[in-house]
Amino acid sequence: MNPVVVVHGGGASHISKDRKERVRQGIIRAATVGYNILREGGSAVDAVESAVAVLEDDPEFNAGCGSVLNVNGEVEMDASIMNGKDLSAGAVSAVRCVANPIKLARLVMEKTPHCFLTDQGAAKFAAAMGVPEVPGKQLVTERNIKRLEKEKHEKDAQKLDCQKSRLALSNRNARATEAICSFPVATFKKNKQIVENECKSRF
Repeated sequence: MNPVVVVHGGGASHISKDRKERVRQGIIRAATVGYNILREGGSAVDAVESAVAVLEDDPEFNAGCGSVLNVNGEVEMDASIMNGKDLSAGAVSAVRCVANPIKLARLVMEKTPHCFLTDQGAAKFAAAMGVPEVPGKQLVTERNIKRLEKEKHEKDAQKLDCQKSRLALSNRNARATEAICSFPVATFKKNKQIVENECKSRF
């Protein structure tokens, strides 16, 4: 049977022209690594882990080095893996300072009774398993720094627009309230004058 490997490089709605070829080559590399493992008799889990690790090592992808930054400008990563033969699974989330979270997810699947570890629990497990720690800055790319700065700028601009809209609406409501409140007063004064005039004309 001829093995097949399918690699998904992410769900970005827009990739700039200068990145398209780099992304395509990265996907080809990942698929080729996985395919060669299968062709040489390796397991599907081996192939999947290795293919994903290629994406994690490529700064063009939102995985490992190149991951999208959190609001503090830090990399927090998730990864999961599953064995179709026995439906065992392993996953990690909010992982920091690990180059290949997919390898850690596999360790969770194979070395623990759990299927999901997160944040500090995942960090302690990684240390216990001898997974090397890398500096957090090593996973941050200049492209994602600029992306975060742009998103923060756009969000600040949206907040300012919302504040302006609320202020304008508040002023409009205040004017409307003043108009409503002044109407009975004016009517009362007018009616009072009519009554006074009628009284004078009678007497």
